[in-house]
Amino acid sequence: MPPTSRPLRKLGFLTIGLFDEADPRKGHESTLEIIELGERLGFDSAWLRHRHLQYGISSPVAIMAAASQRTSRIELGTAVTPLGWENPLRLAEDLATVDILSGGRVNPGVSVGPPMHFDRVKEALYPDTADVEDFSYERVRRFVDFVRGKPATDSGGVEGFEVFSDRVQPHSPGLGRRLWYGGGSLGSARWAGENGMNFLTSSVVKAEAPEGPWDFAEIQLSLIRAFRAHHPEGDAARVSHGLVVIPTDSASPEQRAKYAEFVAKRTPRTTSPQGPARLLFAPDIVGTSEEIAEQLHAHAAFREIDEVAFALPFTFEHEDYVQILTDMATKLGPALGWRPAA
Repeated sequence: MPPTSRPLRKLGFLTIGLFDEADPRKGHESTLEIIELGERLGFDSAWLRHRHLQYGISSPVAIMAAASQRTSRIELGTAVTPLGWENPLRLAEDLATVDILSGGRVNPGVSVGPPMHFDRVKEALYPDTADVEDFSYERVRRFVDFVRGKPATDSGGVEGFEVFSDRVQPHSPGLGRRLWYGGGSLGSARWAGENGMNFLTSSVVKAEAPEGPWDFAEIQLSLIRAFRAHHPEGDAARVSHGLVVIPTDSASPEQRAKYAEFVAKRTPRTTSPQGPARLLFAPDIVGTSEEIAEQLHAHAAFREIDEVAFALPFTFEHEDYVQILTDMATKLGPALGWRPAA
């Protein structure tokens, strides 16, 4: 087994929080209970993914606010917030507010580009400005500047009985160092590094070379190294690695069969780049914690990081997540050199 170059320091998990349209509270409550369980198990972080106009969490900021009042230690992040759906100034206000309420535990992860299915939603989202909205990296830069306390206006001071600020309020001083960029291309990796953000890399990368063979781990490794090469902190710059891993140590026979079927259905898409964007997906990893740890230690990109946010499969039941998270914290994490937070 090849040795890891960095011991695993932070263990996190990611969920999209599915719910039933007829009973949305139950699904949202399940997500909050899973985050509470994560804290009890010693996880370092819980991450939420946006799902707009679907039956998953559409407002991670609201869920993080609720979770912040039911937990005391676990960090709360978004992986990721697509900024094409957001006003950068308003998002900066909301995130700073939740960060203050949580005691400095928020880790906002963002990405750029037009919203998914933009032609279908632009009239609802930007009825008057769809043709002039800027979905470039400049949108991220504006958001980062607002969070870090740069002026949002050239005026401030007292007007009558009201006091105005020239920067976003509340200002949470530590939040600016906990901003993450979710990227799958070399350009994104370089940009995140140059702008002093942290870097989220997941189970999807862009196969930019026109000819194969394509090795997911090697492509991901090139992104991590490009990010750090362009970051002011170099090799110390933070990178979080996210794959779908499903430990089966305490799973029932029925759960093991379900997990194996889930992985089998998703495996064909991992053999070659998919779609016009040439996205390459990582194979999901299912097995005992010992088997998963062996595969991760042999993963070229995994050996370069010391933080993970393993993605929970999106279509499983609450009890499945309890089993998976419990095995991650008690079996897989220790097999990777991690120790639970006190």
